[in-house]
Parts: sequence; structure tokens; C-alpha cells
Amino acid sequence: MAETASPLVFDVTDADFETQVIERSNQIPVVVDFWAPWCGPCRALGPLLERLVEEYGGKFALARVNTDENPGLAGAFRVQSIPMVIGVRDGALAGHFVGALPESGVRDFLAQLLPSQGERKVAEGMALLDAGKSAEAEKIFREAMEIDPRADGARVGLATIHAQREEDDAALALLDQVAPGPHRQEADRLAATIRIRQSGAGDESELRARLEASPDDLETRLLLAQVLAANGRYDEALEQYLTIVKRDRSFRDDAARKAMIDIFDTLGPGNELADRYRSELATVLFR
Repeated sequence: MAETASPLVFDVTDADFETQVIERSNQIPVVVDFWAPWCGPCRALGPLLERLVEEYGGKFALARVNTDENPGLAGAFRVQSIPMVIGVRDGALAGHFVGALPESGVRDFLAQLLPSQGERKVAEGMALLDAGKSAEAEKIFREAMEIDPRADGARVGLATIHAQREEDDAALALLDQVAPGPHRQEADRLAATIRIRQSGAGDESELRARLEASPDDLETRLLLAQVLAANGRYDEALEQYLTIVKRDRSFRDDAARKAMIDIFDTLGPGNELADRYRSELATVLFR
């Protein structure tokens, strides 16, 4: 296959696929073309893909894999016939096709792979929000939802702005509309954070004194846990909540267990504290 001077078109191997394709796809979608020098259809599809890279002006990159020289990659992706093309976006497989499709078919594939106009608006809004420009971000998020009513990233962004203004009801209403998918975990985490903050009214010193005088007072223990959680002292809060679950799981309609789940969501996957208390909670619930 002919060499190209474009930085968006490059050859990858077994050794650098992770960096060149998987990691890069978190910034820009990557189209991976599996080909071989002896493959006639490959000689038609390769130049078409290279031309479209230039035409689309940097909206995607093209990685070329010579299957003869990189059998490990060919095996990993179960390449049985070439040319085979896959799309990688945000570190995950986002589509594929086999054979030398006509140009219209390749364009259809790219339309499914590349971010929509609404998604691009969401990215723009998130960049503004990260820069502290919430008013400008809010405008962009609303534009994104007008372009694409399914733009859940815009809902999360708007909910974040409402939460920053302590407009919690508006934020939770938006988060409740987020569909299962890539933004659901982020929505759950923000909703959990809001609920934790809402529940944290009370004087810690007074609550501790009351609990010391009456250790079996689960209502006071729950209020103390909520205050601790609202102040980000999750380890102490989880300890109090777990004590309540151990003594009376049904207390206040399972409030302690639900509050622990909110903290787990807030801490996110892979957090050591969340994993430890999740295990302890499971032991209590299923013993």
C-alpha cells in the first residue's frame, strides 16, 4: 500500500496497536483497515479510505494493519477475510464491515462511527463547563438537545449546572431522563451526590452526643451518617450506615442500604473504600 504524508494515516503493528488505536480513539475515532499486499480488493479500498480521511478534515484517523506481518492482531479480531475494517471509538469497537464496499457504503459506515452534530455540541459544552463558563455551556447544552433530543450527555451537563446552583429538583429531573447507555453511570453518580448533599442537615456534635447517650437510636445514627456523607467523610458514614443495616435492614424503608449504594455510585467503580464496604454489605445481606 502506498505511503502517505498525512499524520492521520499510519501503519500499526501488534506492538503499538494499544497506543496508536485504542488510546488514540479516546480523542478521535480510528478506522482500522486490515489488508495484505496480495489482496486485490484491498488495493481499491485502501486509497478510498485515505482520500476520505483528507476529505473529512481530521474527524477520524486511519490505521493500517498488514495481516501477513501482524498475525496476532488478525487473530485477536478474528479476521477471516480481507479487507476487513473496524471502527474504534472511546476505546471500544464501534462497528465493522468486510469487503471492499462502494464509496456510499463506506460513507454510511463513517456516519455511524463519527460523533453527530449533537454529540459535538455536547463536547463543546463540556469544555466550556470545565473552564468555568457555565452560562455559555448551558446555552450549548440546550442547543444540543434541540438538535438531538436523545443527547443524554447534554442532560448530564445541564444537570451539573443545576446542581452547582443547588437547583436540585431540576437536576434530578434531567438525570432521571437519561437512558441506559454510556451516560447512565455518570448520571447515577451525580444523582447520588445530590441526594447525599440533600440529606446532610444536622449538627454533628449534637448528633454524636445523642448517639453516645442512646447507641440503639437508629434515627440519630442515620442522621449522623447523612451529615458525615454530605461532608465527604464517606468512610465514617459507611460505617454508621452498615451498623444500621446490621441491626435493622428495614429501618426507614431500607434507607441505610440505599444511602450506601449512593456513596458507592459517587465514589465510582474500582474505588477501594467502595469495594470494601460493598463486600461487607453483601456479607450482611446474604449471610
